[in-house]
Order: sequence, then structure tokens, then C-alpha cells
Amino acid sequence: MNDRIQTPAELGARVRKRRTDLRLTQEELAAAALVTPRLLGEVERGKRTAQLDGLLRILAALGLDLYLRTR
Repeated sequence: MNDRIQTPAELGARVRKRRTDLRLTQEELAAAALVTPRLLGEVERGKRTAQLDGLLRILAALGLDLYLRTR
């Protein structure tokens, strides 16, 4: 998986796809990641937060792209 991520919605869609490919529920993944199911749901829905949206803007300003790659 080497897709360019440009928006919070794109990142959320990739997170959701990977989670469902692994057959995990939001609750299971949230527990494994030590986050709340609510936060995971917000990420998967591409909710714009100052942190995520700001991070993507900073990366773009630096000429950097964010990629997800299966380990």
C-alpha cells in the first residue's frame, strides 16, 4: 500500500479499509491502539481536527507526502 494521503478523509478511508481487511471492529482496534472508539470513528470519518489537518498542511508546506505502507 503506497497511496498518497492528501486529506483527513483519505487517511480515514485507508484506516477503515485496513481495519476491515484485518476483520477488526472499531472497538477491537481502539483497544489495541489505546484510543477511544470515538476517536477512531472520527479518524475513519475524516473529521478535520486541528492536529491532523495541521499536520497535513505542514507536510505539504515542506514538500512532503504522507504514505501508509504495510509493515
